[in-house]
Amino acid sequence: MSEPSRIFHTFGPVYDQNSRILILGSFPSVKSREQSFYYGHPQNRFWPLLSTLLKEPMPRTIPDKRRMLLTHGIALWDVIESCTITGSSDSSIRDAEVNDFSLILKKAPIANIFANGAKAYDLYQKYAYPLTGRCSIRLPSTSPANAAWNMERLLDAWGVILEDL
Repeated sequence: MSEPSRIFHTFGPVYDQNSRILILGSFPSVKSREQSFYYGHPQNRFWPLLSTLLKEPMPRTIPDKRRMLLTHGIALWDVIESCTITGSSDSSIRDAEVNDFSLILKKAPIANIFANGAKAYDLYQKYAYPLTGRCSIRLPSTSPANAAWNMERLLDAWGVILEDL
């Protein structure tokens, strides 16, 4: 196990003036930080799940992922801007500093904010909700660590995002 390190989020949010929902993760994994983009771990089910829900081909490149999000009015970011973390372990997150969500909320007509998993939801509630005053909706994590949720169950739960798109 690696030692805890102070890490800063090094890539920005994906959004534009047409974004209608905001999906939040907690903080980028090691693989995501290496790729400088969201959900970079090959076993994370975020991209297969989203492409299935949106009836889109599975995006393979960062530009394709960005295009798919923006085409469908989806903004994507993480709750935490910097923290002390061990590897990719959400449970090890300490000394969290929250991102400034006003960047997106002032420029896009965000109808709902969705948290990808319990940790993202808890972090949002603790650090961001007091600043934004905007509630978030907790969705089951797409992480491979969330083995209790198979793809069929995830698709059913995550289908709620389609109501705002």
